[in-house]
Amino acid sequence: MKKPNLAITNFDLWLLMHDITHAVILIRQRELIPYNIGDRQLWILHAIRNLGSKATINTIAKELDRKISVISRQTAMLENDGLIKRIKSKSKSRLLTIELTEKGLDMLKVSRESKRIDEILSILNEEERQQLHATLNKVLAELKIHIPR
Repeated sequence: MKKPNLAITNFDLWLLMHDITHAVILIRQRELIPYNIGDRQLWILHAIRNLGSKATINTIAKELDRKISVISRQTAMLENDGLIKRIKSKSKSRLLTIELTEKGLDMLKVSRESKRIDEILSILNEEERQQLHATLNKVLAELKIHIPR
């Protein structure tokens, strides 16, 4: 009788990463419904915070590896919702920098306080958290090399 192959293949890992991504997105979308904001818009707010005074449509697009047109549409929606403001440069007439408003900063605070995320990840002890963090960063770094431009 032939023994079953119990080795985990790269494709098995790929499917698992896909399933985890899908589950995370679904949970996050449901969690954000009361705030009338999407996950992609939150990533833009995080990028603006991280970029600081260098936040422009172009730098945000580069930071998030998204098309400029997509970021432009999303930032227009965020501005309409009062989460960001566009500021014309005094030295360069065509340059617009983007800043978070108080409402945008509050939204970032809310987005980081996820009871669901805390509940789900509480199954990991500190060593497992550190190991998962390191492993996922290693995979992400390799994925970024292979993203088509």
